[in-house]
Amino acid sequence: MKIAPVVSELRRVPEVEHCLVHTGQHYDQKLSGKFFEELALPDPDINLQVGSGSHTWQTAEVMKRLEPVLEDFRPDLVIVVGDVNSTLAAALTAVRLGIRVAHIEAGLRSFDLTMPEEINRRVTDTLSDLLFVTEQSGVTNLQSEGVLAERIFLVGNVMIDTLLRHREGAAKSGILGKLELEQGNRVAPYAVLTLHRPSNVDRPEVLEQLLQAVHEVGQELPVFFPVHPRTLARIRDLGLSHYFNESLAGTAHGLRALEPLGYMDFLCLMDHSRLVLTDSGGIQEETTVLGVPCLTLRQNTERPVTVEKGTNQIVGTDRRRIIEATQRVLRGDFTPTEAPPLWDGKAAQRIVAILLEQLFCEPAAESVQQTSRNFSPNEHF
Repeated sequence: MKIAPVVSELRRVPEVEHCLVHTGQHYDQKLSGKFFEELALPDPDINLQVGSGSHTWQTAEVMKRLEPVLEDFRPDLVIVVGDVNSTLAAALTAVRLGIRVAHIEAGLRSFDLTMPEEINRRVTDTLSDLLFVTEQSGVTNLQSEGVLAERIFLVGNVMIDTLLRHREGAAKSGILGKLELEQGNRVAPYAVLTLHRPSNVDRPEVLEQLLQAVHEVGQELPVFFPVHPRTLARIRDLGLSHYFNESLAGTAHGLRALEPLGYMDFLCLMDHSRLVLTDSGGIQEETTVLGVPCLTLRQNTERPVTVEKGTNQIVGTDRRRIIEATQRVLRGDFTPTEAPPLWDGKAAQRIVAILLEQLFCEPAAESVQQTSRNFSPNEHF
């Protein structure tokens, strides 16, 4: 979702040759392959097929397999996105080979070093030459860490580029009919749950408390849970499957497990929901733009703008807090706000304009001028 709009913009600039590398960190067809198809991403030029493993193993394996690719291609710049192990590994490999790095979604901080993503974010930002930031907190964080102002660019959010581009199409996905939620001209009320972070999934007492809470929420309205394969394995191993309602009746209350969903189905499901419960950073952003109440099942967030200006509430993992927050939302104690600044669907356009100015001291052709003429890299910072 983050790289698709950037690739789309780069394809409009023939003066720039680019190579799309899929590390294979996310390799399941339902979690990866379908997304390429739905987001109109071309097949990767190279798939490293790394697969799953510990954080350290996965990072090392990406580095080992990416190094010969970069040595062969010899790019002027490597673009990395987000905060996963692949992000850090690619940045480390590029810097080792003397290649500049651009980090999309830079500057976000949870200030919680028990999160692997926080370590990935901090190290990647330290290594990067160009830092593309989604929200003002990212600018502030990078400045406080001593990053030079000329390396920081507040450009908006590529996740939101993708959402706005596909929202209308997602409305036709058919998932609501499949789940028997459509009732004439209206949609029956329901909630959506996602869980995947190790701090929630790998600690039995935390996972059970979360499932207990959401099971209770499910007595008020159905809660649909597209279950990540890793999360499902943990639930089964711990004998917690009894929290699910196995009924196939369309609007039956309870916690309802679903297969992993493609982007369009999940966007549609989220867009029409009364409430989303999640530990995902990206979903905090998407619900903010969709105007859907979001309860974040963590003690912190690296995306504070979703709380300050959005629909997000940080409720942690305590059952009572989750239930109380849910009840407030269902009573209507919720006011959606406007999207954060620059979350307008044009972040990738701004990023590519800056990249072109960095790659060419001056625009090299009319197509380059067309891409960059309406944006000055520092006009928003």
